[in-house]
Amino acid sequence: MNEIGPTSSRSLASRYMLGVCAWAAGIVSLGGCQFLSGGDLPDELPRLVALEEPLELFEEPDDEGARLELAPGSFSGIYVTDSRQDLDALLGESDGVLVERVVENSPAALADIRPGDLLLEAVHGDGEVVELSWPSDWRALEIAASPRTRVDLLVDRAGVEIERSLEWMPRARPAARSPAQRFREEEKVGVVLRTATEVEAREAGLGPGAGAVIVGLSPNSPWKRAGLQFEDLVVAIDEVPVSHPQVILDAIRNAGSRDRLKVEYARDGEVDTVRTRVTRRVRELREIHVPLLLNYEDKRGKTELSAILGLISYRSTEAAWRVRLLWLISFGGGSADRLEEVSS
Repeated sequence: MNEIGPTSSRSLASRYMLGVCAWAAGIVSLGGCQFLSGGDLPDELPRLVALEEPLELFEEPDDEGARLELAPGSFSGIYVTDSRQDLDALLGESDGVLVERVVENSPAALADIRPGDLLLEAVHGDGEVVELSWPSDWRALEIAASPRTRVDLLVDRAGVEIERSLEWMPRARPAARSPAQRFREEEKVGVVLRTATEVEAREAGLGPGAGAVIVGLSPNSPWKRAGLQFEDLVVAIDEVPVSHPQVILDAIRNAGSRDRLKVEYARDGEVDTVRTRVTRRVRELREIHVPLLLNYEDKRGKTELSAILGLISYRSTEAAWRVRLLWLISFGGGSADRLEEVSS
């Protein structure tokens, strides 16, 4: 019979302790890896819950009758669109408006303007140079131009600048109505903008497609605190004409926390100006992970808490909650299917 001496006993004890330590280290390292990974982080901001958008402002005004009575302006045969074809271009500087279509036998066709050309500048007969950046810039020219007058154009064709001239013709009927678009800003101001109708834009001295109507505001929006209201028409920001709502979004995005934006707006036929600051999203604690000891998450109205290897756990949503103790005992509650009675 073999005897186990003191040395052998110490060796077995050492091996046992090493095994326990290795097991514990493995568990901790797994927990640590999970803690360090933490799952994927969201790439986009959550939607603002408290953004107020009155239902009656989801539809643009029914002003087609008034639009058809407006002076139609002149005709060139050029139909333009935004030259910004993707998000990167939309967020950056872009020169010119893109020629989408040219009417056959029109002044533009006779001047050899082609689809795909970029109109960079227009020069009136009096020598005034108009830089073209948005479709509303071209539409403003069409409305203001007198028939039988000439306009000189600087055109970018496949990267080469060329010059073309055409003569405006009388427009027989108004241009087609453009559908309204909505733009949301939820990071620094909390505002929803709608493109102005042609009637709204022209009443404010803007070309069709220019201007932006406020149709949504956050209760904490600095614009609301400055006195801006639903249905105000923003015509300029930091003294830059709003040729498109994106001009406003760019100004907000580039504004620093100490900057004040000068917002010029029209209300009931009167033009006024306010200076507003921008704000930022509230930061909040959403997760705490201590491997094996504590796990806490609070995301979008759902809270989960687990402590001491799950001996204690708590979960809640806006509708219900549940607590569990020792893996066996659990109890919970939540909202009932009736409202509390209150005295009148």
